[in-house]
Amino acid sequence: MPRQPLDLAPFRGLRYVAPDVDRFIDGGFDLARLLAPPYDIPDAEEARELQRSDPHNAARVTLPFELSRQAPQGGDTASRRYRAAADLLRDWIDEGVLALDEAPALYVYEQTAADGRTQRGLVGALRLPEQGPEAGVPAVRPHEDVADPPVRDRFRLMEVARANLEPIFLVYRGAGGAASAATEATGARDTPLVSARTRDGARHSLWAITDPELQREVSADLAARSALIADGHHRYAAYLRLRRENTDPGWSHGLALLVDSDTHPPRLGAIHRVLPGLDTDRALRAAREVAAVEPVPDVDPTVLAGVDAPALLLVSAGGDAHLVSGFDEGALERAMPDRSPDWRHLATAALHEVLMPLWDYPEERVRMVHEDPAEAAAAARGEKGTAVIVPPLRVDQVYAVADRGELTPRKSTSFGPKPRTGLVMRALR
Repeated sequence: MPRQPLDLAPFRGLRYVAPDVDRFIDGGFDLARLLAPPYDIPDAEEARELQRSDPHNAARVTLPFELSRQAPQGGDTASRRYRAAADLLRDWIDEGVLALDEAPALYVYEQTAADGRTQRGLVGALRLPEQGPEAGVPAVRPHEDVADPPVRDRFRLMEVARANLEPIFLVYRGAGGAASAATEATGARDTPLVSARTRDGARHSLWAITDPELQREVSADLAARSALIADGHHRYAAYLRLRRENTDPGWSHGLALLVDSDTHPPRLGAIHRVLPGLDTDRALRAAREVAAVEPVPDVDPTVLAGVDAPALLLVSAGGDAHLVSGFDEGALERAMPDRSPDWRHLATAALHEVLMPLWDYPEERVRMVHEDPAEAAAAARGEKGTAVIVPPLRVDQVYAVADRGELTPRKSTSFGPKPRTGLVMRALR
């Protein structure tokens, strides 16, 4: 069956307006104060800190926790939150805090970390796949399963706001083709539209490609390629639902950042688990039924690289760490009979499909901690539970899973650097 083309279309970006915004922000224009991480990164307190940091911070529309009290009464709380966020977005547009760019553009987005590592990609309006048996294979592939509540949350927020508030993150094997070349040349040659350094020391810069001929070259190069969702599976699923359930043609596209992983290999971090209230000694006794368990001196994830997969560390509330590895192959196959051997040997698969059923521990109680094992261990201490430290996947592993048509367990990867919210949005009106 033929594959549908990968299509990243120019659009008129909705952006913070530097010349006028100091009328609304005390102390003048500071774009970094207005940017936020993707909606699923901050916890509740961090989100409220972002909201309090500036009255126009993007988190006030992507994570409208405290706005519900400003919304009209009546209806369910979630609906009031979404309506409050949509009203706030409209107010910012009416007041001139946000404005549409004059010409449709593909935007070059560069992130330079504090250590000097740089990632460049293209932000555009991603055409969503056609549906039906004759439509062909979609050009965008997920690598991770999704849960309905966050999909429903993003769907309702975007539908009420009539906007894509933050881009999803895609990677593709571009081999330095025309799209990648245009991205690199624009970022190296031209003066950015905006540039800001966030508190983590990273610099975020944005350029606009408005030349129709260059846009056509990019489009022609991408048409024959496919992309992998690196971050934003729930938002992508919400895009698809928005398209299915609305007649407005604007929902045929969704906002996306597309990065050539051949030119800029992404950073992959692990997403560790915290299981509040789980007694580690009991968990270790059960784990010995299906795997080898041995104590290790430190909470050091590098030990996981030296043993056969799947392997993980269990850390008690007291800080004691144990390596769980050497899983019984029969136990893995019985728990995951319809999965490939590679899938069964993912640490997150062994955790969620083998160990957690042994522990009779519910999925909905699991907390995620991105990349920082010390933070996960501290959270386990605070929750009187157990931390599970897992190894990061490699980019080639993720491509291989997706190429086979499989999906990794939810939250198995943390691709980075993730795009900041607020540099450019996409409004339907």
